[in-house]
Amino acid sequence: MRIAIPFENGMIYQHFGHTVQFKLYDTADGQITSAQIVDTNGSGHGALAGFLSSHQADTLICGGIGGGAQAALAEAGIRLYCGVTGKADDAAKALLAGSLVYDPDAHCQHHGEHHGQSCGGSCHS
Repeated sequence: MRIAIPFENGMIYQHFGHTVQFKLYDTADGQITSAQIVDTNGSGHGALAGFLSSHQADTLICGGIGGGAQAALAEAGIRLYCGVTGKADDAAKALLAGSLVYDPDAHCQHHGEHHGQSCGGSCHS
């Protein structure tokens, strides 16, 4: 499994469509075997699904995410765990341990509006 997490200063960046970096975690036998940080190079929103696919990510942990991006990820076959906050490393470890707390109904309803970086905490339906 390769886990991708929108990343900023060690934390899960809370607005998927505006992330400039992902931390990618390679895993085997329930453990993280390696990790790397990759720049999105200006990709945003729906284009990020293709970016993640090109980096062989099959799982995404994120905060807030719009419906279009959710659909693009589903089409790309990438499993989605949204509504997650906190440290990226802790979230990846929690997913592998089966203890990740996430909100399957979390999504951003403010598409096109600038609302800071708290989307994951304020955009749940």
